[in-house]
Amino acid sequence: MDNKTEKTAMKLWEKSTQVDKKIERFTVGRDREMDLYLAKHDVLGSMAHITMLESVGLLSKEELTPLLAELKTIYHLAEEGKFAIEDGVEDVHSQVELMLTRKLGDTGKKIHSGRSRNDQVLLDLKLFAREEIERTVLGVCRLIDILIEQSERYKNVLMPGYTHLQVAMPSSFGLWFAAYAESLADDLQMLLAAWKITNRNPLGSAAGYGSSFPLNRRMTTDLLGFDSMNYNVVYAQMGRGKMERTVTTALAAVAATLSKLAFDACMFTSQNFGFIKLPDEFTTGSSIMPHKKNPDVFELTRAKCNKLQALPQQITLIVNNLPSGYFRDLQMTKELFVPAFEELNDCMEMTGLMMAQIKVNEHILDDPRYDFMFSVEEVNRRTLSGVPFRDAYRQVGLEIESGDFRPDKSVHHTHEGSIGNLCNQEIAQYKNNTLAQFTFEKVHTATDKLLN
Repeated sequence: MDNKTEKTAMKLWEKSTQVDKKIERFTVGRDREMDLYLAKHDVLGSMAHITMLESVGLLSKEELTPLLAELKTIYHLAEEGKFAIEDGVEDVHSQVELMLTRKLGDTGKKIHSGRSRNDQVLLDLKLFAREEIERTVLGVCRLIDILIEQSERYKNVLMPGYTHLQVAMPSSFGLWFAAYAESLADDLQMLLAAWKITNRNPLGSAAGYGSSFPLNRRMTTDLLGFDSMNYNVVYAQMGRGKMERTVTTALAAVAATLSKLAFDACMFTSQNFGFIKLPDEFTTGSSIMPHKKNPDVFELTRAKCNKLQALPQQITLIVNNLPSGYFRDLQMTKELFVPAFEELNDCMEMTGLMMAQIKVNEHILDDPRYDFMFSVEEVNRRTLSGVPFRDAYRQVGLEIESGDFRPDKSVHHTHEGSIGNLCNQEIAQYKNNTLAQFTFEKVHTATDKLLN
């Protein structure tokens, strides 16, 4: 049979003995499913690799041109969701190589020179993570903007602040919305660290010990828009698992902020609080209680984000007792890592949608149960008039005990970050300064150049 029309594929490592089917099922696991997420990234890595191979004499120009053309076709298939890993094909690397050999014969078999599936999957995961981090960062920024906008809209509406879940001191919806905006702005710093660790090129480390071929690793680093390479080939391999743990730690930071916000929202929409209200179409009902309007989106966001916060620990437990070198254990991190971005971004999108539509109760403080939250304001007023603080504290406390306390509900906070001086512009600038440090444009330029 002509090798250009060959319909079946051996595994990249298979020689004369076929592996037992049960062993194959167990060892492949969910790899084929997870690899669909990596397909276009695997192709992009191959394009950079073979461009480098031609430059060092391991491919001819006549071989490179059709290979690049076919790889671009496969890339677009993957982008359109039409790429599939066939039955009997082990992984994305094998499928791409099979598709090339069907079209180009023995030339397709040359793309693996100087690399291993180890550095291929390292590269695929980094390219995938790089794209997903960008999507996450932009989602975080959109949510920050929504929260700051709501903070400005409701900055003059007071609400109770709590300590120990007891009514404590005056707060405002300006403070509440902006608090989560600044928390997310801090989370961007975690994502920036994850980006910097991710955006280093492992290609050329092969199975973790380099290659006797004269590879040009600087060239593939530039072709793929990386900031630098993983210099030491052993460390490049050791980065498998470490990168995933680092990135999921950053995702967990965002998830923690969303989870806390979701808890507040669930509590504040309840009848006992009644601080905020969701549009009816954003709530769900009960099968038995016709009056119910449940904040299910926030409840599910809380649960999903709490689950996401477990990911760094799960990955740590897989990789923390492995010595240097490659082990099949590392395959298991894919199943945790790859779906995490979609779940977090879904939660962010829903949270943004909900927060943009929330209606605020502007008459919370008409309820006398909140009168005592102005006690500190009264203590401070008396202190400013010359009464020692401890004496003023005692006077107000006795008035509360005797039922004679009458709150003055006017609040005059002027320092940075307080009710009267939210510093929302500074929070927005903090976000923008962090965003500017991500090298997204460099990646886009390199990718476009490679594809075009």
